[in-house]
Amino acid sequence: MNMAEWTVDAYETDAGEVPGAETRTEVAMAKTGFMKWVDGQLRSDAALARDVDVLLNEMKIEQELVALREKKGLSQRDMAKRLGTSQPYIAKLESGKIKNVGVRTLAKYATALGGRVTLTIEPEPRAAARTAKTGSLVKRAPRGRK
Repeated sequence: MNMAEWTVDAYETDAGEVPGAETRTEVAMAKTGFMKWVDGQLRSDAALARDVDVLLNEMKIEQELVALREKKGLSQRDMAKRLGTSQPYIAKLESGKIKNVGVRTLAKYATALGGRVTLTIEPEPRAAARTAKTGSLVKRAPRGRK
């Protein structure tokens, strides 16, 4: 079972189905313990942390596509007509099942809804970041200094 399935299952599960949990609050606490374990795994495994960051960034793009379409009150079928494609293609695009989506595709999608695509590459917001090769912490110089 993947993490997302476990989280949803834990939230929707009755207290009696989680060993030792008598209330929904205790079920939520079990999820919190699990998330603490996940956080520990991410801190100790730089490659895993990078993979998770990539997936979260991809999911953010997909969520923004859906939010923009829904804000305009359009169905996937309506969107497909605007783009000259099929509804299943839109569903795959919005769910992340199409890999390596090009900037041109994203721009065409956004433009069809009166939006625009901006691409921003930023350093991590944390004061220290793991290096890609060793996973060790690297202190960053304060902004404006080298």
